[in-house]
Amino acid sequence: MKFMVISDIHGNRSVLDWINPMIAEERVDYVLFLGDAVEMPCEAERSAEMISLIGGERKLAIPGNIDSPGLVDLLDTVAENMHGKGKDLGDVYIAGLGGSNPTIFDTPFELQEEDILAKLDPVSKDGMVLMVHAPAYGFNDMIPSGLNVGSKAILDIVKKYRPRLVLSGHIHEAFGRMDADGTVFINPGAAKDGRCAIVTIEGDDVEVSFKGPSE
Repeated sequence: MKFMVISDIHGNRSVLDWINPMIAEERVDYVLFLGDAVEMPCEAERSAEMISLIGGERKLAIPGNIDSPGLVDLLDTVAENMHGKGKDLGDVYIAGLGGSNPTIFDTPFELQEEDILAKLDPVSKDGMVLMVHAPAYGFNDMIPSGLNVGSKAILDIVKKYRPRLVLSGHIHEAFGRMDADGTVFINPGAAKDGRCAIVTIEGDDVEVSFKGPSE
């Protein structure tokens, strides 16, 4: 199964000029959008409109911390809403959660760690693909100062369920791949910076191709 993973558009409509042709060229089975469709001010309708412009016949999406919480109620009009939900995609089970753990910026869609755990735990399964906006603490979450700012609740979920794959955005500079204890962690990078990832899952094998600038 082949996925195109996109995150952090932040209102840059020019990304559609390369995203949509790539979706067609790569013949992906699903497009996964990890949130932050627009920049503030973040009316839910603007985020929904941006997501609606992303191509692909099968599109799964979650809100980011910059998106309005009201986007949750509109997501199903433009994609399949994966916020706090799980879904079987053939032999792949995927669970999702948008928003982020608290930040110093007091952005529109932040959740306390206990709320993240309460929303994710009921929809999680062993060996799942986890689709989140915020990264797990310690994985693809380092900011330029050297601090790790990921979610400890998401890390708890990872330790409990050992997903085969964790997809997150949010921390633009922490794009790339990390592997630990049988889990692959992917941050595709910010689409606004020309980045995305193509992920192929065949049985237990996960292959990743990052698209965009090399640095």
